[in-house]
Amino acid sequence: MSYRVIALDLDGTLLTPQKTILPESLDALNKARQAGAKVVIVTGRHHVAIHPFYQALALNTPAICCNGAYLYDYQAKKVLQSDLLPTAQALRVTEMLDEAAIHGLLYVDDAMLYQHETGHVSRTINWGLSLPEAQRPVFRQVASLAQAAAEAQSIWKFALSHADTTALQQFAQRVEKELGLACEWSWHDQVDIAQAGNSKGRRLAQWVAAEGYQMSDVLAFGDNYNDLSMLETAGLGVAMGNADEAIKARAGRVIGTNLEPGIAETIYREAL
Repeated sequence: MSYRVIALDLDGTLLTPQKTILPESLDALNKARQAGAKVVIVTGRHHVAIHPFYQALALNTPAICCNGAYLYDYQAKKVLQSDLLPTAQALRVTEMLDEAAIHGLLYVDDAMLYQHETGHVSRTINWGLSLPEAQRPVFRQVASLAQAAAEAQSIWKFALSHADTTALQQFAQRVEKELGLACEWSWHDQVDIAQAGNSKGRRLAQWVAAEGYQMSDVLAFGDNYNDLSMLETAGLGVAMGNADEAIKARAGRVIGTNLEPGIAETIYREAL
């Protein structure tokens, strides 16, 4: 079968550990686009942190951001669809974070905000500083995440990290139970908190249908738990070799790691 939509997670999937795209992947995706396939980024990232990859891929499709919280049109520079995190619930999350001494990033509007500079935050900031100025995402330290949340027009998600993953897991379970929010793991020590119902698979299915396709037309690549909603509903869901065994077990196919040209090889086999 020749899949007509190629959906790509970024970190751990299309991107190497150095946050670069393999030349083999770039070449295969360019050929797929020339052949008429739609290529779409489906990521946990904020839209301001996708610029270098979107431009490298020369895309004209909108990006699915923050695990499906919103669909962003880079050409028009606007949000097309979204399901926001309600302010009242976001404020309660900030209270719970203070109680648990867990920190992270708050994704709002056109910026990523932090109150305390954890290791995850420092790494993200340093990555941004390594980019050309026009591609740098907006990171801003604030005196209070609660005040920032109260003043934000749109709250997309929290991205929380903690060295004690057991404590982080317990916190996520508490948030799900008390607030009914969605908590998805996007890295081994990072959990994302967003409006219930948001997922990569749900937003992707909406966009695919609007484009006149079905999920059976989709070839999707991912590596983590927040990718399962699209890997399990796509025509072919492909897990990376660096994914957890639980992800591989639920994918339609497993390829090499994000340091190997498995994405390109699969595209040539399935979409060209």
